[in-house]
Amino acid sequence: MKKHSSVTTCNCFAIRQAARFVSQLYERHYAKAGVTAAQFSLLAFIAEAGKTGMSEISEAMVMDRTTLVRALKPLERDGYVISEPEGKGSRKLLLRLSAKGETKFLEGVECWRAAQAEYAALVGAERADDLRQMLLAIPAGAAA
Repeated sequence: MKKHSSVTTCNCFAIRQAARFVSQLYERHYAKAGVTAAQFSLLAFIAEAGKTGMSEISEAMVMDRTTLVRALKPLERDGYVISEPEGKGSRKLLLRLSAKGETKFLEGVECWRAAQAEYAALVGAERADDLRQMLLAIPAGAAA
């Protein structure tokens, strides 16, 4: 009898395996818009916020600041995201989408819809919704 755990009983293994599978599905769709899933998530968060700071994005995305800065660089370089001081003399930078970024975001939305539909077809719409709600509750519950 085995005394050690099997990967099939490991929560981390199961979540990471599923995350890789789902990421590959979405990446295939986002490639049509020329963005990655991570880049689209950032564009979507910024689009929804209008203007937002690094700490708000970092907290929402559960990303450390260094990783976030690296993820934002290509979006800023390509002119999709603009950073500007919060106010006169402020050191805090706020991020917003440029007109080009809004266009890229809308392009990505079409890809997102297709990816969402494919995922729902694979796992079932109700199961997809239930799983999403459970996953979103994990970081929310950890913060409480």
